[in-house]
Amino acid sequence: MCLITFAWHPGSTQPLRLAANRDEFHARPTAPLAFWDNPRGLMGGRDLEAGGTWLAANQQGRVAALTNVRDPRLATPADAPSRGELVASALQCSDIDAWLIELANTEAKHYAGFNLLVATTERLWHLHRGYDGTHLTEIASGVHGLSNATLNTPWPKLTAVKQALAHSHPDNWRHATQEALHSPRVAPDTSLPDTGVSLSLERQLSAAFIIGEQYGTRATTWLTLNQQGEVAMTEQRFGPLGRFEGETTLSSSVSRG
Repeated sequence: MCLITFAWHPGSTQPLRLAANRDEFHARPTAPLAFWDNPRGLMGGRDLEAGGTWLAANQQGRVAALTNVRDPRLATPADAPSRGELVASALQCSDIDAWLIELANTEAKHYAGFNLLVATTERLWHLHRGYDGTHLTEIASGVHGLSNATLNTPWPKLTAVKQALAHSHPDNWRHATQEALHSPRVAPDTSLPDTGVSLSLERQLSAAFIIGEQYGTRATTWLTLNQQGEVAMTEQRFGPLGRFEGETTLSSSVSRG
């Protein structure tokens, strides 16, 4: 993903509501939201070039999502593995606490910069690998957001989608976030971050919904996780110049073993 906002309220009937955009080159082969055959038990879209994903859930009520970190000061290690594999790995490991600690302490340095969110019905972790190192934290209750910096960095598009979610009613949160996530409005130059790309590209990337012939917003996804560990996802897909290409809704019930 490149833009995520989420409401985290552990102990409630619906601990997690999440809305997100995935931006990518339109030529990169991608499978739509589906139940995976290999590995079995996962639900999400899939990057067919590297085999990973940006947002998925398993049948035990665990959710994982990823954004890349864009920072000119952060060097990419030689032969860095695909960051998309981290989402699938987070959903397959038997001890998520131990896996995240090991990733933070040793393995994260082998990857290019990233943010990884992992949620259960009771806990939500954020692992950030950036210029200042790798940091693993648990996220407090509330409305939060991620783009291509660290948690809650106030880029204009992230602030807008967070506010849309924060001010929405649980009954219409999808509509409210859709309006914000599908906004093509670019930020003024004075509000642009410096992420190491050209000014023209920085302007293009400042929009929540990126419209382009070669690169743009490929998918918008809404996800809910209820107290019983049931996950529901809706994915809208888009082609070059923002052309709508379809919508899929799936739900996963808790595996009872």
